[in-house]
Amino acid sequence: MDITEKNPNATLSVSILSGKGGVGKTNMALNLGFALFKAGHRLLLMDFDVGLANIDVLLGLSPEKNLQDLFRPGATAEDVVYPIESGGFDFLPSASGVPELLEMDEDMREALFSKLNSVFTRYDYLFLDHGAGISSNVLSAASMSRMPILVVTPEPTSLTDGYAVIKVLAAKHRVRNFHVLVNQVASAKEGQRTFDRLAAACERFLGLSLSFLGSVRLDAAVPDAVRRQVPLMKHAPTCPAAQDIIAVAVKIHRHRQKLGAKLKEGTILKNILERAS
Repeated sequence: MDITEKNPNATLSVSILSGKGGVGKTNMALNLGFALFKAGHRLLLMDFDVGLANIDVLLGLSPEKNLQDLFRPGATAEDVVYPIESGGFDFLPSASGVPELLEMDEDMREALFSKLNSVFTRYDYLFLDHGAGISSNVLSAASMSRMPILVVTPEPTSLTDGYAVIKVLAAKHRVRNFHVLVNQVASAKEGQRTFDRLAAACERFLGLSLSFLGSVRLDAAVPDAVRRQVPLMKHAPTCPAAQDIIAVAVKIHRHRQKLGAKLKEGTILKNILERAS
């Protein structure tokens, strides 16, 4: 089975991106995934930050195998999948600083995803947590997903670097359907203002309209959950940040519902021909 085959379970592939580190991108990927799982959806969280993989650290896990093993003869995708919660919340670990992963070209990337596709089809959602920044490896892989989510904070450097991600993905990979999540805000108003600044720049200079997923408030429970190596949604499910994450997860699910049959008719990940069209 390869990535050009159809999508029987209407799996929605979601890329989680950021222009710079330190904005909480990986934490958002983990906890949005947990929120969707708790709502009854099967979800696979793939650590595709091949430079500095750290989802396993957030979870306090030490998987025996990771994506690197899939380049070895006889390895199967099932060997690498690691359960986070029984019943449909699973994890595909990566490895940090491995040349085989850092230097993947298009052919190697598509071969890897082809090997994984039979696993992808078992889930309602496939979340890919990419590395921060605008490296060609990150953006080429991110362009394959059906729903790109950019995580930013109100800091000017985050907005500048987030704009760069959008600009390069739009120019080089023809991605136009960007969704924005503003993290670490003091209030919902600050989240809206931050999004409006980024959206105005993209509209004026790139001719792009962005979709606002919402914002997540600063919350002392977030770093506490990180220290305890437990997902926030499990550690403090009623805290303000967790409630904001649930609201964002609802919007992601509504987007999947809106796409409906189009997901089944297409593929989970876009191939080279689709991205060039």
